Order: sequence, then structure tokens, then C-alpha cells
Amino acid sequence: MNEQNAVQFGIMSVSDITQDPTTGVTPSEAERIKATAAIARHAEEVGLDVFAIGEHHNPPFWSSSPTTFLAHVAAQTERLIVSTSTTLITTNDPVRLAEEYAMLQHVTDGRMDLMLGRGNTGPVYPWFGKDIRQGLPLAIENYALLRKLWDEDVVDWEGKFRTSLQGFTATPRPLDGVAPFVWHGSIRTPEIAEQAAYYGDGFFANNIFWPKEHYQRLIELYRQRYAHYGHGTPEQAMVGIGGQVFMAANSQDAVTQFRPYFDNAPVYGHGPSMEDFTEMTPLTVGSPQQVIDRYASMRDTFGDFQRQLFLIDHAGLPLKTVLEQLDILGGEVVPVLRRELAKNRPESVPDAPTHAARVRAVYGDGPSRQARPSANRGDNLTAGSPYQDAPAPVGAAFGLGRKGA
Repeated sequence: MNEQNAVQFGIMSVSDITQDPTTGVTPSEAERIKATAAIARHAEEVGLDVFAIGEHHNPPFWSSSPTTFLAHVAAQTERLIVSTSTTLITTNDPVRLAEEYAMLQHVTDGRMDLMLGRGNTGPVYPWFGKDIRQGLPLAIENYALLRKLWDEDVVDWEGKFRTSLQGFTATPRPLDGVAPFVWHGSIRTPEIAEQAAYYGDGFFANNIFWPKEHYQRLIELYRQRYAHYGHGTPEQAMVGIGGQVFMAANSQDAVTQFRPYFDNAPVYGHGPSMEDFTEMTPLTVGSPQQVIDRYASMRDTFGDFQRQLFLIDHAGLPLKTVLEQLDILGGEVVPVLRRELAKNRPESVPDAPTHAARVRAVYGDGPSRQARPSANRGDNLTAGSPYQDAPAPVGAAFGLGRKGA
């Protein structure tokens, strides 16, 4: 990836396994997973910057373990940033998130970030022993702990939703001593925009279902609060946006080809017509020039932003069609959008975040911090263990000795 890209362009997958309405064929889980890996590889081949995958734990989706899949993608690419869209901050344990994404950071040499969110499937909360009525408090507390686990080598923690931690060190430590960049993703929740602003993180408005005015209000709130918390001017806040496209050289061909997928897809079907949906939301079905015109205008609506992700591999579209869409996106659309969005972009507006740039911001031209075992690190085996002060026979039964034994 060209680190100097002011705006990162990429694709995001929701990992749905949907019947192709034109053939009646439904891919297997294995076929869909393999196809998504091929799509990610081709995204790099056509010059895109980012591939992102969602996290779901219910059919018809397959992406229950995004870090596993993203590590696989990163091993098969050279420049592509791998990310999530989203990681469930509410139902995942923050300790596990700290470890898994720091590990992903290491194995990708920093070519990763993540988007945190609450997800859109209510039953996921009880599946992981959580109460959906506590969704926002969970998001706030869990992220506070996640940040602490990345930023501090030794953590003491007491909260409402999980057991306390004493002298705990999450391993591995973040690469170069710099935590992964975090986007907070939201479709509708102003509290998530507030959370992103408080920490000085990025805010991703996944504007794929609602009118742009709704997301305009969320982004404006985020920008104002980002400045309020002293991270910079509103224009310096890190903004990402979503989108959906289907393209053909002739716009009517695009409409004809995509209509059966739109009409039958679980997320669209039997609702507004495709024409009404494209008018009300950023879904654009037409020629490459129509996509360029519409998405170049997003700057007028949202201000300068740092990341644009497109949803293109859903609704039962076959792999061959998705790869063809990538060819158009990378060959005809994104190069023009890069030029258009670079015009008159103020120098004060930051470029899209990369690990290398974030390391330079911390260390300048000096060497980065590399974590090594130290006497000052936490002792996770015994610190805070319920068996720490147990009589010897009880400790022995669990294969544990007393501290120092």
C-alpha cells in the first residue's frame, strides 16, 4: 500500500452465504470462505488499500473468527491493510481482544487495524452470557479496559462486567509499543461517536442503509466532540464511511444484472424498490462515472475523510462477478476518486492512519520500543489468582504451587 494515500479505499464483507437467485446455487461455507479470500487478494491486485471483514456468530454468515481469517489474508498479500467491520466490543472479552489483535498486528507487520461496534444481532448477547440491555455500558467499559491493556504493561482493573485483574500483562505487547488504530463503527448511535471522540480514535459511519443526512449528523457530532476533548480541530478528526456499488459499462446493464440480487437478498428484498433504495441511500447501481460522481460528492456532505469502504460481495453475487466488480472499482473508479478527493485538500487534514506513520509520531526517527520480558512486567500466573494463598494440597490438585514455589 502507498503510505502517502490521503484516503484509503477498500472493500468490506459481511460474509453472508446467500443463494444466487439467477442460478439457484448456494455456496457451501468452505466455498464462500475460499471465495472471500480470493476477493481479498484481488483487492490488493487492483490497487485497493484495505480489506475488512465483519464478525458474526449466526447463519447465514461465516466470519465468527475474523483474526484467523485476516491473518490468512495478510499472509497471502504484501501491502493490503486488513481490518474488521466490525469486532464486537460488547460480547468479546477485552483481554482476549487485546491479545488477538496484538498478535494480528505482529504477524501482519502492522498492516492491520480494527473497527469496534455493538453489531446488529440482538441474540448474540445471551449467546456469550451478556445482557443486551447493557449494550452501551458494555461497549464503554470493555473498551476502557482494552485500551488500558494495550497502553499499560501491568494492569490492575476492577469493573462491573468482568472479574478484576491484578498485575496482569496482556501478551504479546503491541508491535513497536504502539497499539492498533481503532475505528468505532456505528449505524445509528451517537454515544459511539462520543466514545470515538473521547479517545481520539477514528469514527466509521457505515452509511449503507439510511439517508446521508443521518450520518452527516453523527459525523458532525464526532468532529465537534473530537475537538472538545483536545485532539485537534474538527477537520482533523479521522472519519471513515461505507458504501455499496454495482457497476457495468452501461448503466442500464448494471440495473438489469443487479436487480434479481437486490430483490431477493435478505437485507433488501421485499422492501423499497431498488430505485427508491438507491435514491435514499448511497447504494449506486450504474456506470463507473455515476459511481465516481456520487462518491466524489461525499466530501461535500461529510468533509474530508480518511477511509472509504465499499460493500460489493453480498446478496449471492458469484465470485466471478465480484472479481469483475473489483476490476472496475480498482481500474476505473478509485484512481479518479483519489485525484478528486486530493484536490484542494487542506494540509492540516491528516492522511489515513498507518502503523508506520503512528510509530513515527511516537518515536520520530529514533528506534521503536520492543517489548521484552522484564521484572517490571506482571505475573499472570499468580497475581490475582484465586489459588494464590490456597493450602498446598488444593494448589497441588490444580498443578499450581504457591508463589515462589
